Amino acid sequence: MNRIDLTPLYRSSVGYDRFGSLLDAAFQTEKSSAGYPPYNIEVVESDNYAITLAVAGFKQAELDIQVENGVLTIRGKKDSDENGNTFLHQGIANRSFERKFNLADHIEVTEADLQDGLLTIKLVKEVPEAMKPKSIAIQSTEPQAITHEHKAA
Repeated sequence: MNRIDLTPLYRSSVGYDRFGSLLDAAFQTEKSSAGYPPYNIEVVESDNYAITLAVAGFKQAELDIQVENGVLTIRGKKDSDENGNTFLHQGIANRSFERKFNLADHIEVTEADLQDGLLTIKLVKEVPEAMKPKSIAIQSTEPQAITHEHKAA
């Protein structure tokens, strides 16, 4: 497996310790998932996102969505086909799956909707007030200039 040298990034950044492991996990996920089920990731608005997975044939009870330690995991577990169907050709994927997405800091899952064979998961980036940019006043250690006002008599 090819490894990426992130040393230059670490020299000028603070807090990106898990970035390397995220890249490794992303490469492993792509290899193991083989592109099933297909999905889209879109920016809906400034801080709103949506992940849509094509899960045709799955019922709501066969789908599971979890978020743990910044990883969104979507699982589909198909009930076994007890109809005893004999297929001449089976081009519609009818298998269980697990798809993982690494979420950036402060990304929260707000809702999920299953409609017309598409599972849409809505996300929002909610940066806490304490994390938003703020101006810092610069204190001076130099003595302040004294101004004198003269009143006319």
